[in-house]
Amino acid sequence: MNQGLIYQNYLAAANRLKCDVAAVRAVCEVEAPKGGFFPDGTPTTLFEGHKFHAFTDGRFSADHPEISYESWTREHYGRTWQREKERLAEAIGLDREAALKSASWGKFQIMGFNHEAAGFQRLQDFVNAMYHSEGAQLQAFVDFVLHEKLDDEMRERRWADFARRYNGPGYRANHYDTKLAAAFKRHAA
Repeated sequence: MNQGLIYQNYLAAANRLKCDVAAVRAVCEVEAPKGGFFPDGTPTTLFEGHKFHAFTDGRFSADHPEISYESWTREHYGRTWQREKERLAEAIGLDREAALKSASWGKFQIMGFNHEAAGFQRLQDFVNAMYHSEGAQLQAFVDFVLHEKLDDEMRERRWADFARRYNGPGYRANHYDTKLAAAFKRHAA
């Protein structure tokens, strides 16, 4: 059974990133407020059908419109964690590699297609780490932040700049920047 993160995990990550522990905890809270694992012990995932569509050149969109669609929408997200797992499983049955790349994984919701930036040469090694522990998920996050040179944004608490690059162009509509700022304030208190 996976153990959750403890203060020393956050401290080690903050030391590598040269930022406040509160900054690491803020990202953790905003990205996966329910934790890095679903109740059944599998990693928290969110399957993105628009990414699957892109990785498969849309060849499944006509027959599987809930898992393959051209533009981002949350319309097809699973309303429960079980449904979200089913969506990913359906996509895996069609094209395993594209499906694994099209999901965000773990406590920090790193997209599978970012596996190399997160420190894993092979996609399967990244997925295995996401199954292993929240500690492995945190390590992938730190490696990703360093690779993408987002540590300055965390250190300087430039949450809009961080969210723009970490969450993509929809960050403002989803209020990621303001959520990060509020979470940082709570954790720094």
